[in-house]
Amino acid sequence: MGRIKTQMIKRLAFKLIAKHQNEMKENFVDNKKIVQDFMTPSSKKVRNSVAGYVTRLMKNKEML
Repeated sequence: MGRIKTQMIKRLAFKLIAKHQNEMKENFVDNKKIVQDFMTPSSKKVRNSVAGYVTRLMKNKEML
């Protein structure tokens, strides 16, 4: 079993994908930079969690 993402992480990821879906990629490093640009200043852990979840969603496009 994997790690469970909190509702906050999921909510932020879905909002970012809804607004910036064309810019999101299937690469974690690129998504990390994009998330940092569009999110309000937050901790490194939250940024990486959101970027990882966005990457996972972009790879599995069925959830979008």
